[in-house]
Amino acid sequence: MFLNRGKSKKNLGAIALAGMVISSMIGGGIFSLPQNMAASAGAGAIILAWLLTGIGMFFIANTFKILSLVRPDLTTGIYMYSREGFGPYVGFTIGWGYWLCQIFGNVGYAVMTMDALNYFFPPYFKGGNTIPAIIGGSILIWVFNFIVLKGIRQASFINIIGTVCKLVPLIVFIIITAFAFKLAIFKTDFWGDAVTKTQPALGSVTSQLKSTMLVTLWAFIGIEGAVVMSARAKSPSAVGKATLLGFVGCLTVYILLSILPFGSLFQYQLAGIPNPSTAGVLGMLVGRWGEILMNVGLLIAILSSWLSWTIIVAEIPYTAATNGTFPEIFAIENAQHSPKLSLYITSALMQITMLFVYFSTNAWNTMLSITGVMVLPAYLASAAFLFQFSKNKKYPNKGPVKSYIAKYTGFFAVIYSLWLIYAGGLNYLLMSVILLALGIPFYIDAGKKSKREKTFFAKKEVTKIIIIALLALLAIFLFSTEKIRL
Repeated sequence: MFLNRGKSKKNLGAIALAGMVISSMIGGGIFSLPQNMAASAGAGAIILAWLLTGIGMFFIANTFKILSLVRPDLTTGIYMYSREGFGPYVGFTIGWGYWLCQIFGNVGYAVMTMDALNYFFPPYFKGGNTIPAIIGGSILIWVFNFIVLKGIRQASFINIIGTVCKLVPLIVFIIITAFAFKLAIFKTDFWGDAVTKTQPALGSVTSQLKSTMLVTLWAFIGIEGAVVMSARAKSPSAVGKATLLGFVGCLTVYILLSILPFGSLFQYQLAGIPNPSTAGVLGMLVGRWGEILMNVGLLIAILSSWLSWTIIVAEIPYTAATNGTFPEIFAIENAQHSPKLSLYITSALMQITMLFVYFSTNAWNTMLSITGVMVLPAYLASAAFLFQFSKNKKYPNKGPVKSYIAKYTGFFAVIYSLWLIYAGGLNYLLMSVILLALGIPFYIDAGKKSKREKTFFAKKEVTKIIIIALLALLAIFLFSTEKIRL
């Protein structure tokens, strides 16, 4: 075992990093996208929703690209940008929240994997929380743990193969729905305002947009994958290229997957298809083999994304530990330069959480919603740091991006990040504050052992700790008195 203090093996190129980005964004949810989008909107509103989301996410993706170029010294950006811009406690809290978010998210992949297996082996894995499902999910948690232990580069290579394999069924789906596309069907009730005896109007375009964007908002979680792994990137430019490549690729797939089915099926038909709806659509168009193909693709997609997030989730505490913000134990790595102790601790927490899934599915679904909100402050902090840094005299005059472009990119990314947090809901945001406050003892412990103890406990850092603690107490009061409910 080795204690790493800041030097990771830099062997990930743009393709490997892009595979990480695409794989972490395209998970099992994409196979349910046709129904999810059609449930409350017509084709016109869906196109607008993707357009608006695409613009907003472009600013966030470009934020990561610019920062990777102008501040290549800040590796594992999600955590480091926050720390550099707003102090050690904000950096720790962003890293802590992101870590918890992905731990619960990975257990979600375990549940989805087992539930997807139920299509082939009913009823043993139904819902993903039966005893066979818990056993199967637990085994996979440790299988992925040991794959990543063999080396980040090897795991990334496996991830590239998985990414290609899960894109194949999606490309087949796009080709088939493109050939089946009929403009007359597509134009029927384009704005979702038709009324029939069995189907009421979907409401105004604004209301359709609002409900549909709640789906599109979460489709890009994972766009930061290359940034998180930047300490292992061959070059800063590889990080920026991978981020934009992943963004453009995923946005294209999302739009085609959402829109093309409207050319062969009506909105009310798409809305009524059980998930994974891509399987249902192909089942209607080409028969049983299409259904099987999409369900196999679903399994591959979940497993591939799960592997990506296993790599990513251990990287945050590992990097934070190398500079003393997380407890030192997380910085221990093996001979293959994998974050050994960080992986084991993360997998152990996932295993414990997996056991809780058996007892309470509803509580688990709520936890997933909370942790989904917890990733958003990381986007906000990164965007705010770019905006702040673009106005700083230290911003490189001859940098790859002009300062005014960086400033406006950061500004619009901040606005969009705030919108994402608002859309996530106040109740989930308050509950996430409670989870963030749980990290305070670990921050204090790391600070006491750090050579920069005075920085950790400077007056402004202590003030931030007190604010989070008070907000957590307020949240506990509001939930306990049922003034706010989940």
